[in-house]
Amino acid sequence: MVSLTTPVCDFDQPAIDFNLSDVDGQVWTLEKAKGENGLLVVFMCNHCPYIKAILPRLVEDARILKEDFGVNTIAIMSNDQTLYEEDSDENMKRVSEEMNFSFPYVMDKSQGVAKDYGAVCTPDFFGYNKYLKLQYRGRFDASRKDAAPEGSRRDLFQAMKEVAETGKGPLEQVPSMGCSIKWKDENN
Repeated sequence: MVSLTTPVCDFDQPAIDFNLSDVDGQVWTLEKAKGENGLLVVFMCNHCPYIKAILPRLVEDARILKEDFGVNTIAIMSNDQTLYEEDSDENMKRVSEEMNFSFPYVMDKSQGVAKDYGAVCTPDFFGYNKYLKLQYRGRFDASRKDAAPEGSRRDLFQAMKEVAETGKGPLEQVPSMGCSIKWKDENN
């Protein structure tokens, strides 16, 4: 398992459209996914220890961002599913149900969306304002393969709250760290 960090935020880069099916077969596009005050695009998977360390808090923060701040979330799984059974369609559906996701969990089977976005790891967060201009590309919090200590700064939540309220993200952002996206051989 290779650990990578994300590049710095390319402020105001426009979000890239997609057309992806979720775990229930519903098709999602950028327009359908966006919220009144923004959109959080999360590249994630089921097997990654970095995701496991934050998932319960990510689910809760996504719910609050949606309900209180008008920021929707969409989770995109772009890994080669043949490499990890835990990332299968069935397990994606199971995890989304068990964790009570309030957001769609979609499959990027071609890995084209991950490539278009420049996603490099799980988790990789792209936080957009209501105009779908990039304002955040940083970490969830100080968590790594283990959850951050109780009371740690909620970098992602605070940034997306700021985006919802002002349209702008914080100038200082700490890169996210996670497992490399598992690319199919033809994508290397």
